[in-house]
Amino acid sequence: MREKNLERLVSYKMKPYATNYLEHKFIIDGLNDAIYKYAKGKLIDIGCGNKPYAEMLLPHITEYIGCDIIQSSNNCVDVLCEATKIPLPNDSFDTAFSTQTIEHVGDFQDMVNEAFRLLKPGGHFIVSGPMYWPLHEEPYDFHRFTKHGFAHTLQKAGFEVVEIIPNGGKWALLGQVLIQTLPVWLTFPKVLKLAHNKLFVWLDQKYFDPINTMNYVAIGRKK
Repeated sequence: MREKNLERLVSYKMKPYATNYLEHKFIIDGLNDAIYKYAKGKLIDIGCGNKPYAEMLLPHITEYIGCDIIQSSNNCVDVLCEATKIPLPNDSFDTAFSTQTIEHVGDFQDMVNEAFRLLKPGGHFIVSGPMYWPLHEEPYDFHRFTKHGFAHTLQKAGFEVVEIIPNGGKWALLGQVLIQTLPVWLTFPKVLKLAHNKLFVWLDQKYFDPINTMNYVAIGRKK
């Protein structure tokens, strides 16, 4: 049974010396771009937790419904349900949104199919998930996705693949792996952590190569 009132991300904002800053920065950049382009109207957030992206979403949408399998630590979940069995009508949302949830859903194709069912024709599904990340929320950590895996999953549900955005390249990944491989990093003063993160952001932007990325934001359109 999943833990109730599990502590979840509350805000998308993160200090630049934080342990997960490199991963977080590039996910936020990808989500921000996708939200600006595709989020509109009535939105459902599948796996909403504490709705950490509400501040980013609300300027673009008219209604925000969040669903999750358990109530969040801040009681932000509107509909308690499985991601594969959402008790809401067909064709009732303009946008479906799901961040860092798909890897925790055993039957992830059913979750994507459910997003398709809930969307109106022409609506967009914005979904993000990892290609690299250590085990987390065990034992409910089931999948990792390449860009081709995301494309296949979206198309299998009936979506037209609009865009798949890599969140950081191999330099950002290397910087994050170093942090997670060397526990001594946690003892460094903030100024050294800040320098580390800034260096690998700079390297990633100057020598960007998404052949090895941490994460993807994928966008599908219901035809």
